[in-house]
Amino acid sequence: MSVVLRLTNARLAFGTAPVLNNAEFTVSAQERVCIIGRNGAGKSSLLKVLQGLVVLDEGTLHRVGNTRVAMLPQDPPRDMQGCVYDYVAAAFADVGRHLTAYHELSQQLANDPENEAVLARLMRAQQALDAGDGWQIQNQIEQILSRLQLDGDQQMTHLSGGWLRRVALAKALATQPDVLLLDEPTNHLDVDTVMWLEQMLLDFRGAIVFISHDRAFIRALATRIVDLDRGVLTSFPGNYDAYLTEKQRLLEVEETQAALFDKKLAQEEAWIRQGVKARRTRNEGRVRALQALRNERAQRRNRHGQVNIELGSGERSGKVVFEASDLHLTLGGKELIRGLDLIIQRGDKLAFVGPNGCGKSSLIRLITGESEATSGFCKLGTNLNVAYFDQHQQQLNLDATVADNVGEGKVDVVHQGRTRHIYSYLQDFLFSPQQARMPVSALSGGEKNRVMLAKILLRESNLLILDEPTNDLDIDTLELLEQVVVDYPGTVLMVSHDREFIDHAATSVLLFEGEGQVTEIVGGFDEVRHYQAKQVENAAPPRNKNQSNPENSGTSAGKEHSESESALARKSNKLSYKLKRELELLPGHIETLERELNDLQQHINDPEFFRKPITETQPTMDRLSELETALMEALERWDYLENLQGN
Repeated sequence: MSVVLRLTNARLAFGTAPVLNNAEFTVSAQERVCIIGRNGAGKSSLLKVLQGLVVLDEGTLHRVGNTRVAMLPQDPPRDMQGCVYDYVAAAFADVGRHLTAYHELSQQLANDPENEAVLARLMRAQQALDAGDGWQIQNQIEQILSRLQLDGDQQMTHLSGGWLRRVALAKALATQPDVLLLDEPTNHLDVDTVMWLEQMLLDFRGAIVFISHDRAFIRALATRIVDLDRGVLTSFPGNYDAYLTEKQRLLEVEETQAALFDKKLAQEEAWIRQGVKARRTRNEGRVRALQALRNERAQRRNRHGQVNIELGSGERSGKVVFEASDLHLTLGGKELIRGLDLIIQRGDKLAFVGPNGCGKSSLIRLITGESEATSGFCKLGTNLNVAYFDQHQQQLNLDATVADNVGEGKVDVVHQGRTRHIYSYLQDFLFSPQQARMPVSALSGGEKNRVMLAKILLRESNLLILDEPTNDLDIDTLELLEQVVVDYPGTVLMVSHDREFIDHAATSVLLFEGEGQVTEIVGGFDEVRHYQAKQVENAAPPRNKNQSNPENSGTSAGKEHSESESALARKSNKLSYKLKRELELLPGHIETLERELNDLQQHINDPEFFRKPITETQPTMDRLSELETALMEALERWDYLENLQGN
């Protein structure tokens, strides 16, 4: 694939430590690159460099040919006046202004056809569009609005956060970019919208460079991972799991080399401090070499440590935390909850899943006693001590320092029954004393969320409420938070759209299905998908065996073949000779696939593999993906035929 964007010898620094340190980075046509790194590592700054919003201190950014670059910012547009069409048209500068004027004047003229002043202005706008290829651009805007199911006349102030993000994506896509930059595109989106966005981006024909901590989203989308660590960009071809394996190996190699270096430095320092006789005869070249070692050690940027999260669990709550029977809740004329029966017991880890505005936060307020139900019975448990993580960070004073926000003005804090200095406690969350004295407003989104975690986890609690805790958190902190939730001795209520976080941390899910229907499902998000698939299957009308279905005329031959096999098996209650033969041969085929897959994985795990050029490694990674798909299909086919034989 041809390179469309290239970064060479890039250096960028906002403080003492460089964000980019002689970094090299390329983007090829149609590839999807995920940028991964710690909070504050400079990922958003890198995207702004690629967009041209931030100028490098040194190095060059080269766009090949007429490469067009568009960016979806981290935060959706807020407090924007005007309609959706106007916002999207603004991506085209002067032509966009003429389109906006033409759009508004056309509406005015429709309401007042005899207004000659409006007609004259409309004609001038039309002439400007004729001169600037405006009709082609108008067609692009209308196509993208239709594709994203947006109403161009809707006012921006009436849209929720998820729809605002969709409008921002429309503005980026309307210019038909060759490279699309996405900064945390799944933040504040519900699960259905995230899955819609995945498919939208998979269908996008240009290159994509995106930042995300949503592991399921990364796995679905990324064709390459680029790791930003201490100013260095390292490329990892292949999928996210291959990146995790190779990254761990490289970190282990780095630690070994650092230990050997430190050992040599210690030996040389001991030599230079020998007695007078040794100093008289010392080798001046060795002294210069020691000075070089000292300089190299001083310039080494140590790897960031791990966040150390320990929950201050308080006195146990009662066995039943919350109980409801035939619960109804209506707000603003909208029925959010209808006839809910629910018991939350101590130790439950309950995830709330559903579209934005469906009533998740309203139910949490009922559980904590902040609001009352419209009707029905509900009862709070006893001895509840609540720690609440608010996704909007309203508990934070942006003008105050990190230390003052967490310690509430105290120098010493009590955590886990022992007194600690506030700076010592904040170091568990990767805040140095210098950062602890910084105002919260100067921090990145992920760092602000770490401040929130440090603040609420300092309190003793037995009911932990997490409202979108995963937004902006780096993956290391996110995985540690998962473990904290699992180990927490009290009860956890979590609102999250992170599918892997729900799968790993939740023991059950409250699924908000709409129209007041709330269903409890034991398990995580995988069980939710199984439940939803079953609901769709049950809702499908029965097929008439004597009537062909025109909607299925374009389905694959494999699906029709499976349906005919099922009908044949039900009729005869046994497999045909052809299917029996296929079932007999499948175990050998599966064994062959597993053997080749194992050999290929061992080859990829070789330390030298990823040092080869991408032209050699990519075909191997593609073959690995093909084998994994073929093996999964063979296993499903074997299970399917086994079940038919048993009927």
